[in-house]
Amino acid sequence: MAAVGAIVAACKSAPEAPPPPPDSSLPSTGAGQAPGRSALPGPSAASTARAYRRDAATHLYNLNNQRVFKGKLPPMLYAIGVLEVDIDRSGRITKLHWMRAPRHAPEVVAEIEHTVRAAAPFPVPARMGRVTYTDTWLWDKSGHFQLDTLTEGQL
Repeated sequence: MAAVGAIVAACKSAPEAPPPPPDSSLPSTGAGQAPGRSALPGPSAASTARAYRRDAATHLYNLNNQRVFKGKLPPMLYAIGVLEVDIDRSGRITKLHWMRAPRHAPEVVAEIEHTVRAAAPFPVPARMGRVTYTDTWLWDKSGHFQLDTLTEGQL
């Protein structure tokens, strides 16, 4: 019996290791916040819509870093869209208007709109009160994008 007990004890699997601690290099997510969002954006010091566009693009990149195409884009893009965004004095989106929608790719239109809405609130346009800015979305077939404001160019 002792030999059988020893064999059975030897066949038991080792206890499961505890899960690894959260990666401290990843931003924490608070309740009700989008993944990757740790705090509300600071106010924008921009005094023109063109200057605000850079703040908005940086805000979008910070929240979607894993979806931003790294490096120069390929010569043939899947979709290009020009979107106008109205931001109120609190950084909330009041209106989205397509100036040039990629109609051949309705899934891209929907994804861009979802991405922009999920990024709200945007930096508060403190010096302007409210702002309407326009940016061009450069969409690769991989589903990654760059904004014209912060593009690294094309090959």
